[in-house]
Amino acid sequence: MRALGRSLQIAGLLLLPLSMIMQLTNVLGRTIHLSEMVIMLVAGVTAFYLGRLLEGYASSD
Repeated sequence: MRALGRSLQIAGLLLLPLSMIMQLTNVLGRTIHLSEMVIMLVAGVTAFYLGRLLEGYASSD
């Protein structure tokens, strides 16, 4: 459970820089719009928060 929480935290931390890199390099063949970057930001924050909760519950047992 702790490993799952830690991996969610890492994934959450990597999502926003990944979206910025995708915007700058045009890797998908199209531009990433601001709304898509905000969606990735919210998904990253949510993944980090869920990972922190999972890791916290695993530590308290």
